Amino acid sequence: MTIPIRVLLVDDQELIRLGFRMVIEAEDDLVVVGEASDGRSAIAQTAVLHPDVVLMDVRMPGLDGIAATEAIVHEHPSTRVLVWTTFDLDEYAFGAIGAGASGFLLKDAHRHELLSAVRAVHRGDAVLSPRITRVLLDRVGVGGQERTPAASAAVESLTERERGVFLAIARGLSNAEIAEELYVSESTVKTHVGRVLAKLGARDRVHAVILAFRLGLVEDQPPAA
Repeated sequence: MTIPIRVLLVDDQELIRLGFRMVIEAEDDLVVVGEASDGRSAIAQTAVLHPDVVLMDVRMPGLDGIAATEAIVHEHPSTRVLVWTTFDLDEYAFGAIGAGASGFLLKDAHRHELLSAVRAVHRGDAVLSPRITRVLLDRVGVGGQERTPAASAAVESLTERERGVFLAIARGLSNAEIAEELYVSESTVKTHVGRVLAKLGARDRVHAVILAFRLGLVEDQPPAA
């Protein structure tokens, strides 16, 4: 029997939490283990409940989602944070991603988009559209190449296959897409991804994408329309 993905809902609006809870708990492989209405409560609930994925609002009274995300990612590295917001270019959401969130979701997302995002973040994929990725890279300043000795040495330590996986991650491919491109199983890709992130000292796939662009390993293209 598959162990359900444990989800913590964080939003200051009770009706929004209720709606997302109904959608999530209709799925056999997902379960809502708790709710929080602000950042401090989210941090406390994460420490007690150990969720796999935190669905994090960013604009909340008291401690906001940016600070909460940073604390959760630092204190519970196995927990993934998926931020949700009303606007697709919300500076708060970009701040949360910069703090360690693994994905970005709009509150008006369709049911299947929400469920896919939760599952993707749980299995280690990032949830960012090409346009959002491009804007995020602009925000963190990927204008020039950054070839520090440590970063370059880390990339040089990758095997040929790991380097291929790294570049595929930087192009925004999911584990399934990488597996298809490299003619290997998804479990093999997952293993390679873990090794790549460890060697690069990258917190997650989003961090790896930023690193690849800073090192000039990926062609810098304009955002998708």
